[in-house]
Amino acid sequence: MTVTLTRLYDDYAIASKVVSDLEMAGLMSGDISIVASNADNWYQPAKTTKKKATVDRDADGTDDRVEGAEAGAGIGAVAGGTAGLLAGLGLLAIPGIGPVVAAGWLTAVAAGAAAGGATGGIIGALSQAGVDDDEADLYAEAVRRGGTLVTARVPDMQRAKYEAIMDRNSVNIKQRQAVYKETGWSGFDEAAPPYTAEQIRSQRSVY
Repeated sequence: MTVTLTRLYDDYAIASKVVSDLEMAGLMSGDISIVASNADNWYQPAKTTKKKATVDRDADGTDDRVEGAEAGAGIGAVAGGTAGLLAGLGLLAIPGIGPVVAAGWLTAVAAGAAAGGATGGIIGALSQAGVDDDEADLYAEAVRRGGTLVTARVPDMQRAKYEAIMDRNSVNIKQRQAVYKETGWSGFDEAAPPYTAEQIRSQRSVY
């Protein structure tokens, strides 16, 4: 029997490290997913000369989130003898959320749900995986606002082991829900316009 674990992170680099740690702990990459907002165009599969805002806390000239993706892919290659989940990152547009960088089983389900008209894409995918509807709604909104979602299907007998990894630096989702509600949020709205790059940067600066 498997259970679905879902955690939210404000920093993509942290989320990608969690993915790599899950793989190193023995979880197959096919049972892990990552979805991150790309509204500010931080991830581009091809090199461009376009100037874009970066997150460069270590001042080495490279966006920390890109470093996280590259480092995570490398760790996955060492641990599993394959490129790991993060090597499969791709771009996807999700209704109500906008452009995301994503990889894994949840992405495929979300894309199918969106194509079939299921609410939110991610909401439909999470609901199918057994995530509570209210939490699925909240997770979709969090990604819309610039967060990164990691979801894993784990054996029930090893749940505690993988929860300990995913809990590291994850967002307290109930507290985040309270913050959203204080600003008037009442639920994920698929018809609402996706956040702009400037709005995403503003949201990220808050957390």
